[in-house]
Amino acid sequence: MLNNQTAALEELTRYRRDLHRIPELDCDLSQTIAYVKGVLEGLSCAIFEPCEGAVCAYFDLGRPHTVAVRSDMDALPVTEATGLPFASEHAGCMHACGHDGHMAMALAAATWVDRVLSGAEGAFDASAFPRNILFVFQPAEETTGGAKYVCESGVFERTATERIFGFHLWPDLPEGVVASRPGALLARSSETTLTFHGVSSHIAKWREGRDALGAAARFVVGSKWLSNRLAQDEPMTLRFGRLDAGTVRNAVAAEARVEGSLRVFSDAMFDRAREEVRALASTAAEEEGVSFDLTFSEGYPPVVNDGALYAEVAGALADMETVPEPLLIAEDFAFYQRCIPGVFMLLGTGTGIPLHADTFTFDERVLVRGLETYQRLLVLN
Repeated sequence: MLNNQTAALEELTRYRRDLHRIPELDCDLSQTIAYVKGVLEGLSCAIFEPCEGAVCAYFDLGRPHTVAVRSDMDALPVTEATGLPFASEHAGCMHACGHDGHMAMALAAATWVDRVLSGAEGAFDASAFPRNILFVFQPAEETTGGAKYVCESGVFERTATERIFGFHLWPDLPEGVVASRPGALLARSSETTLTFHGVSSHIAKWREGRDALGAAARFVVGSKWLSNRLAQDEPMTLRFGRLDAGTVRNAVAAEARVEGSLRVFSDAMFDRAREEVRALASTAAEEEGVSFDLTFSEGYPPVVNDGALYAEVAGALADMETVPEPLLIAEDFAFYQRCIPGVFMLLGTGTGIPLHADTFTFDERVLVRGLETYQRLLVLN
């Protein structure tokens, strides 16, 4: 759908590299927002901030309903080690998750919409768009879930938004491949923290103590069995990566703290897993005569693609590939899908460089495929 792929690549590359140089964190995005607004202010759209750290561009075409495109803007507290000529100019901060690419695709899509409306795209005119178009640039995807703040602002109700689309760059897919799946795509992630409280004693008098470390060990071993059992009914995982206990080798530990993550794809499994984790902790504590505190963070909901909308998208994107099973990472795009039907897609970079790595980068040519995808979805009836 691009009249000039070379010009599109040049535009996408400029946006991506400019933004890559100025990474910012959480909701503190002054330079990033200024750049985004600088691009949007020359277009025939209304620009406004629905909540702290967010920017929206609204093309009101007089249609009864609106389609939205979402991009996240925040970066990570990572010191860049790519050696790129356009590397981060902000010490200790880096776009190591592809949000610079996400913004570049959304900005290029907005400028394309504007060209269509002005008559500069010969193959299209305003009648090609069956809906108004809303571009959402949000903060805090990596931290507190900026998507939730955008939803709570009421912007989708005010603009009668009925569908939303978004992308994430994905190193494990071949370069330029677009992939997704109907239903559950990404997981709900809940930070799980368990502290056992016992009584310390010298190991020579271990019967006088209450072994918090012993309870933690029982729990961790049992949690693997529990995770495997629950996963037989529905994809999920429960794993613990940190255990701190005791003060010296020859004393029963008075306290043990276990930290891990629970990841599920439905609210029902989230509730069930939490109940069973609590029961397992209670059994381990009882066996060692200790008490415990257990907490679960709410995290982001699972990313679940709307079935009917996904079918429309799949019909429009004949070469979109299907992700064979849900993936165990989390993304706050899920909050949008709790408000309105949405489809989230993955765009392959083909590098294999992990997200959040200090060497993360990609070839901007993949962004052309993302832009073409947005174009097809914006004219979808």
